[in-house]
Amino acid sequence: MKPADNLGAWKMSETGPSTVGSSHRENAAPRAGANGTSGREVGGRRRRADRMIVASGEFQHAVDLAAGLARSSDTVVISGPEGSGRRHIARAFHGWSPQSSGPLVEVTLAGLTEFEQGQALFGDSKSEGAIAQASGGILVLLGAESLALSLRERLADTLRGQQASADSTRPATRIVATAGAGGSDAFPGVSVKSIAVPALAQRKEDILPLAAHFLAEFASEEGVDPVGFSGDATHALLENPWVGNVRELRARVREAVRLSGTGAISVESLMLANEGDEVLSFKEAKRAFETRYVEGLLRRCSGNISRAARLAKKDRKDFYDVIRRTGVEPSQFRS
Repeated sequence: MKPADNLGAWKMSETGPSTVGSSHRENAAPRAGANGTSGREVGGRRRRADRMIVASGEFQHAVDLAAGLARSSDTVVISGPEGSGRRHIARAFHGWSPQSSGPLVEVTLAGLTEFEQGQALFGDSKSEGAIAQASGGILVLLGAESLALSLRERLADTLRGQQASADSTRPATRIVATAGAGGSDAFPGVSVKSIAVPALAQRKEDILPLAAHFLAEFASEEGVDPVGFSGDATHALLENPWVGNVRELRARVREAVRLSGTGAISVESLMLANEGDEVLSFKEAKRAFETRYVEGLLRRCSGNISRAARLAKKDRKDFYDVIRRTGVEPSQFRS
């Protein structure tokens, strides 16, 4: 597959900071405390989490800043909008840091009660918390702005205690947090360095390389070989506001691959509209989606209705009714 063939003159660059190597180790054993609220040690499927797809100067600046701070001992807060790549940088931070040989543990704070947050971080009489689990490595706090106020001072005390105790028998835990608004206040009295990750709409040069990367990723998963993005799709990718940032882009490309099969990724399969396009009624939009969905399934299944129905998780008769409603002819997809 050549996903970049019709995307213009850019060259996809999968890179990290120029001054930092890409050696990276993540420990594979997950750990959980009572009620499953403790930290999750990242591992299992090994990915090159310390590599980045960078085309824009704005994102390269954030990556370079993260790489420089990784070599320090500072507590770091990575701020930015949801889905912009904060978590990816936090994981890469581990690989760039002197703690790369230690564990990488993540705790998602949003959605936890104050009690659950305290248990996840500090543990209880039956299990150790994430701070202890990440000893000698890095603890990533996802959504630091959600940390209960009563726990912020306790966590800050722990960090200050680590800094003051050079002869501790337990290696220190370094903390990297991701945050929206208010996250930088999660560590009162502690010196914190900040990294700002720009929204995808502010770094448009990254859109097409990321889209090509996701196209290759999901085409491999689905076992298809799409030829790339159509011209209209490329234009729509660049003009879309991407409120959901990289996360939204990834989700749209994933769904488009499922709908398009081996054909070119169209603006319709991406569910994007070009400026000036006529706005469809809900009924028309639903029918258009059903048609694309049916065509994508039948193309993938070489016109076999039974196989397509199984993939759609529908009864064969019900799926055939959908086919008739869309007017799609299954025979055109049979080789």
